[in-house]
Amino acid sequence: MLSFLGHREPNGVNKPSKKKPIYTVNDNLRKYLTKYGREVALPIQYSDLQRFVYTTPLKDKNGNDAHWETTSYDLHEWNHLQEGLVKVYAILKTEGDFSFVNNLAVDRIDFCPFGNSKPFRIRIINKHNANYDHFYIKQADANRVYGLELEHLLSSNRITYFTNDKTLIEEHITGIPGDEFIKNYLQHPDTNQIRFAKEFVKFNERCFMHLLGDMRSYNFVVDITPDIENIQYVIRAIDFDQQSYEGRKNLYLPQYFKDNYPLVEVVSKLLNKESIVQYQAEERTKVVFRMASSLYRMKELIDIMSKDTISSPEKVKQLAKELAAHFNQKSFLRAKTMGQIVKIQLKQLLLPKLKMVPKSKFRFDD
Repeated sequence: MLSFLGHREPNGVNKPSKKKPIYTVNDNLRKYLTKYGREVALPIQYSDLQRFVYTTPLKDKNGNDAHWETTSYDLHEWNHLQEGLVKVYAILKTEGDFSFVNNLAVDRIDFCPFGNSKPFRIRIINKHNANYDHFYIKQADANRVYGLELEHLLSSNRITYFTNDKTLIEEHITGIPGDEFIKNYLQHPDTNQIRFAKEFVKFNERCFMHLLGDMRSYNFVVDITPDIENIQYVIRAIDFDQQSYEGRKNLYLPQYFKDNYPLVEVVSKLLNKESIVQYQAEERTKVVFRMASSLYRMKELIDIMSKDTISSPEKVKQLAKELAAHFNQKSFLRAKTMGQIVKIQLKQLLLPKLKMVPKSKFRFDD
């Protein structure tokens, strides 16, 4: 079991790679995406958005650098993008019902040059009431696609995204950015820190379960929902670029990132070891039942992932070695790909719970 007590490492030890290469979506993954309705024809491609003339830095509501740049296009390009992007939004929201697109307009296109997938964020506005929404257009990276699909299948969060050749579109995931939550909400008198600590333990467990890396505070959001007598918290990942890419085991555990230490301190202060173990077991049980509802789809995905190249041989070897030592399980050492490591990882963590699923046919054979 993972422990939250006394876990800190020297600054700089747990930092993801500065630049992750884009791994192409291969033919087998493309067939999977087509089979399950993720691969669709899009009127706008990622490359279309790259034809901006210039950008200007975007500031947040407090006047601070938002790490995004607002793009500007010539009139011909802007008109083309306006028409296509509202249709993309309709594909995301209404499965391609274009009957209402005349009510919508593109208010702004922002670009983030720092992310691995160099995303564009599209702000769509309703012409009649000025209500707005966002979605993202990114380069289709295999790591990210696997991360989105695993999150969709193994978490309680449904993910809406589509691919088209080298383009990926994603819905906006709402919530308070983790770094903002730490700064402005964590110590607020109205925050139920015990409930939040429980959720962070579960989030930490989910990330480690399917090896989703780089969950620093600005790569997840906190969804706050009023409940019958109090408040519930849900932590949702919003960045999936580091799905099964890094070689260091600790990069798949949010508890080890310096940005998240205030959250770890709350867990250590308010939860005893028995409670932490209980919440970890609860999350594993939930994942098993989610997996049981999509057994064949999950097996298809893992089998494709097991034959795919989504990291370097050096990182695969390092992660296999570290997980073998962590679990005292030599089966990791036989893995040749990140997908095979994920398969063994799921087996290692979930097999004891699979007996709870009647007549489970999901195989975790190495």
